[in-house]
Amino acid sequence: MFTPVRSRVRTAVLALSAIAALALGATATTGAAAVPAAAKQGPTSVAYVEVNNNSMLNVGKYTLANGGGNVFDVAVIFAANINYDTGRKAATLYFNENVQRVLDNAATQIRPLQQKGIKVVLSVLGNHQGAGFANFPSQQAASTFAKQLSDTVTKYGLDGIDFDDEYAEYGNNGTGQPNASSFVYLVSALRTNMPNKIISLYNIGPAASRLSYGGVDVASKFNYAWNPYYGSWQVPGIALPKSKLSPAAVEIGGTSQSTVASLARRTVSEGYGVYLTYNLDGANRSADVSAFTRELYGSDARYTP
Repeated sequence: MFTPVRSRVRTAVLALSAIAALALGATATTGAAAVPAAAKQGPTSVAYVEVNNNSMLNVGKYTLANGGGNVFDVAVIFAANINYDTGRKAATLYFNENVQRVLDNAATQIRPLQQKGIKVVLSVLGNHQGAGFANFPSQQAASTFAKQLSDTVTKYGLDGIDFDDEYAEYGNNGTGQPNASSFVYLVSALRTNMPNKIISLYNIGPAASRLSYGGVDVASKFNYAWNPYYGSWQVPGIALPKSKLSPAAVEIGGTSQSTVASLARRTVSEGYGVYLTYNLDGANRSADVSAFTRELYGSDARYTP
């Protein structure tokens, strides 16, 4: 039986009391120009990092033994939350103290990856409070939250937003159940706000099955979509080309190296363009990483502390 989604410490997220005061309209942090990564042929590799426990900088420690290119192309900060403000009866963007620390220290935690050519994206997911991407009560409410997201991307010099519709617990705090329009309004507004940034979909939850409303289909507004079940193969049910989909999903150190390799081989043989990994930590995982880089890129991975 596959283990759905991640093994995450949700109680810690709820217990943290430091609520980020998002300064809307704040001046963006400007990063140094990226150094072009060494050429690499093959799928886009994605690494989710649980920043409650691990450093984003781990993503930049892996290169290909042949050619020196980055193993990972996209690093995902896991995770900010969509919370519910019971006073204003509105969704609000929340950063626990660990996510806030990464953002506040973008110069040392984010910019070094970007300077290597690695994109850095912020994942956002529910926080048990009833607020989710699929239950905004109006188009204006969805657009307001989209602005919080795009302002965050601008302020901290990020490369995009990842949507993960888990743990919302729709209905808590008197919130509504998922509706057909909410996620379409949210994604449409976010794409308008940041036309050249990444928007990705962790293909799970009510939002993932509500991509069309009122004649508008937002599937094409996503850069990527991926399977949320680690150790398995599942093509995301979204109308994107194979080059933007990851049917393979693995947990580094949690999925066997044989499965990691077989899913990578299938990614290549069936012509898909993305390979998703989760839970990169600070240990030397070169054996686990090489299990997929050999299949995707024809090279072992090299770890540099």
